[in-house]
Amino acid sequence: MSERNSYTPAAMAVDTVIMPNSAEAIAEAARRILAGECVAVPTETVYGLAADATNGEAVARIYEAKGRPSFNPLIVHVGTMDMARDIADFSPTALGLAEALWPGPLTMVLPHREDSPIADIVTAGLPTIALRLPSEPTMRRLLSKVGKPLAAPSANASGQLSPTLAAHVEKSLGGRIGLIVDTKHPPHHGLESTIVAVREEGIELLRAGPITVEQIGAVTGTGVSEALTGKIEAPGQLLSHYAPSKPLRLNAIDADEDEYHLGFGEIGGDSSLSLKGNLEEAASLLFDALHFADASDRHRIAVAPIPETGIGVAINDRLRRAAAGSAG
Repeated sequence: MSERNSYTPAAMAVDTVIMPNSAEAIAEAARRILAGECVAVPTETVYGLAADATNGEAVARIYEAKGRPSFNPLIVHVGTMDMARDIADFSPTALGLAEALWPGPLTMVLPHREDSPIADIVTAGLPTIALRLPSEPTMRRLLSKVGKPLAAPSANASGQLSPTLAAHVEKSLGGRIGLIVDTKHPPHHGLESTIVAVREEGIELLRAGPITVEQIGAVTGTGVSEALTGKIEAPGQLLSHYAPSKPLRLNAIDADEDEYHLGFGEIGGDSSLSLKGNLEEAASLLFDALHFADASDRHRIAVAPIPETGIGVAINDRLRRAAAGSAG
């Protein structure tokens, strides 16, 4: 039996089963989802908490398990372009992005079709919907087995560090969900997907991620602007998010005695996001490293400077939101 999460009300406590990734585990996950449950399953970014996006009661269980604000919409994962077209209207620009960058860690916010089968709770009342076609084989097999779109935010309590291992999910949501599918290794990217709003007037970046603005611009031939409205249109836009339980200090070349120091490049630290200074490696290890530092005997966490280039933009985005939401 897994350790119970301390925030779990007794009335909703359930046995959390962890199954190694297999055909049996996918079949069990699909059975539970079709019965209205939500289950934790890996994607190529982080672990997601998946439920039938056409079933409002099932999606409500995601919000309940995570303690997620109802104004914060969810990303819907699809298995095919046909499924995506049944949900959203695709402009030529959106189709070009899908053709070039799907399947993969790109989420597009698009106009929501009036005849879409998606439950209203998924979009938090917005006229748009966030869609992504993932590349991770486990998630793709689950989508195929269920045959329906899946709402799947990160599988952690709202505002906490995103999970890249089954153990992270169990620590955060153990006792709140019935099943975790365990691949025994962290996801390929380790950061949540890039989110862009594809509008008539252009493309806006809502959340930095593994797909860079340079890659998007290379596909569309146009620039990508920063979202300026402050309106919540997609996950990951809250100023305080992805937070450890300990205070977090950024751009730390040196660390105090009570700080666990996460290094990068020439700054070794107690452990390193990448001794070679490789940003892709740092992105893939970021949340696992933060979980490890948060569980250490130090009272605070310090992180070495990360270059603000390429995927470093996404790493620094997560770190700034984590620092804003951490204790202290």
